[in-house]
Amino acid sequence: MTERQSSEVEKVLLYVEDARARARRAADIIEKDGAEAHVVSALRTTEQELAKLHTRLAQGTYYAVADATLKLAV
Repeated sequence: MTERQSSEVEKVLLYVEDARARARRAADIIEKDGAEAHVVSALRTTEQELAKLHTRLAQGTYYAVADATLKLAV
């Protein structure tokens, strides 16, 4: 990846992480306010899915092997 490409990926990762943190805070706030369980659950599930998405994007970009010739042979 070039520096510019890496920068663009990093921006997306940052936005995903921000959304995940916001979902967590929102779930905490509305749970304290006595929101219905299904609403809190939906936000908690969203937080978990965003965490998985963040991991998948990081692994698919920064930690991916771009070329089969670069893989280690056993």
